[in-house]
Amino acid sequence: MTTAAPTADRVDIAELFARLARLLDEGRHEDAPTVYHHDITVSSPRAELHGLDEVTAHLRRSRVEGENTQHVHGDVLVRVDGDRAEATANQLVYFYRDGEPPHRTSGLRVACTTVRTPGGWRIGDMRITLAWTHER
Repeated sequence: MTTAAPTADRVDIAELFARLARLLDEGRHEDAPTVYHHDITVSSPRAELHGLDEVTAHLRRSRVEGENTQHVHGDVLVRVDGDRAEATANQLVYFYRDGEPPHRTSGLRVACTTVRTPGGWRIGDMRITLAWTHER
């Protein structure tokens, strides 16, 4: 295997985190199949979710009227193994209302198993751990 294929895969998986942030921040729940595998499992402090429909329904229910979020991923590490990859990232989430500074900020650690599909890489398993939160 050449180094070009794993490098391209790493870039695609890092972009998956960016698309996840956009989906969450913009409430584009119809885009969930472009980020999550149909068999997605999510484990977080707030929920244990199984399957794309359950994850999408949870995302819709979790929106708070008048509250926006900004998800920022950093320190993304990817280890590709064929058609699967392990990926981790630090995630900062800012909760704010239009024109106001954030009223809550959280730091999370995200660990994923991603799978290659005919449509590209998708998150098949996601484990979210709360590192800290700050309320103003």
